[in-house]
Amino acid sequence: MKTNTYLLKYGEIFLKGKNRFVFEDALVNRTIEAVQRVEGEFKVHKYLSRIYVEAQSEFDEDELVEALQSVFGITHICPVLVLEDNGFEDLKAQVVKYIADTYDDVNFTFKMLCKRARKNYPVNSQEMNCSLGEALLNAYPGLKVDVHKPDVLVRVEIRERIYVYSKTIPGPGGMPVGTAGKAMVLLSGGLDSPVAAYMIAKRGVKIEAVYFHAPPYTSERAKEKVVDLAKLVSKYTGSIKLHVINFTDIQMSIYEKCPPDELTIIMRRYMMRIAEHIALEDDCIGLVTGESIGQVASQTMQSLRCTNDVCTLPVYRPLIAFDKQDIVNIAEKINTYETSVLPYEDCCTIFVAEHPVTKPNPNVIEIHEHNLDDVIDEMFKTAIETREIINIQ
Repeated sequence: MKTNTYLLKYGEIFLKGKNRFVFEDALVNRTIEAVQRVEGEFKVHKYLSRIYVEAQSEFDEDELVEALQSVFGITHICPVLVLEDNGFEDLKAQVVKYIADTYDDVNFTFKMLCKRARKNYPVNSQEMNCSLGEALLNAYPGLKVDVHKPDVLVRVEIRERIYVYSKTIPGPGGMPVGTAGKAMVLLSGGLDSPVAAYMIAKRGVKIEAVYFHAPPYTSERAKEKVVDLAKLVSKYTGSIKLHVINFTDIQMSIYEKCPPDELTIIMRRYMMRIAEHIALEDDCIGLVTGESIGQVASQTMQSLRCTNDVCTLPVYRPLIAFDKQDIVNIAEKINTYETSVLPYEDCCTIFVAEHPVTKPNPNVIEIHEHNLDDVIDEMFKTAIETREIINIQ
């Protein structure tokens, strides 16, 4: 049965007390943005802690559900039959018809769950459970009642109108994007950072991103790959402001003036400095990376401490305890995997030391960074001023 109305359920938002309306309104706004990607006209509205999407024209059901499944904050998407109040006998007939229209094979266990939010309705919830359940049992011999673990839970809600539904489609969960501030993601062309961006946005964080490009050592196609990844992630996060930094001069100076085994860690420290500078300009209140403990030499506990030392903003690492398969599974789920594994290397993989330090001493690293004193300030300034900004919609 194709319906033109969908009930959107949410989870954690219920815990927000007097501020709950702020999160509900944000969820409504994110839902409006999502359905604008679907061909057709839709009305999104909130009524008594319920959010509904109503189609005002023809639409593709699969396309709409896919769009709604990209909205953080939605836990379940329920196609509902909306009825006017034409009396309880009419409701019985409509519920019986609903089951036939919804299920090809009416042989399963079920439970009725009725809720009378409108207290002037003449039949109370328990009476509805009994009467509607009896009507279904009489109409369909293949049905059986199971109040503990039913195959199908048939819900009837008496509100300003009457809502009947039994199917729930999982949503992404989380919190609406924009309800938890803004952060700057260090985005590369690998598997990890797009997944980190997805994960932090799922907690309600609006994101910007910075990518470090090193021409001619990294190709233009490597940059296009990152833009493509940002577009895929933006399906969930909303628009992304992507800052593309020309990192070649800084990277070559580190290569020429610093110890070979410290190249990666010093490079990461300057990336963090630049990312934080841009983040502060754009009112971000944290940095986000795709690092997980021990994955590579620059992600040991000692290395992470060493990169943290150059930051005043907090550094969030959503993948810190994930193993690689965990990350791959999410990348496949959000459709970034195939793009991430394309063979266009970023600047982090081009200049990798043969034997990188795994337990860097921050004091020693800082001493060796002084080798750059005569050039780094000007190169840092140039990198910021010459950055390219790409707005991903």
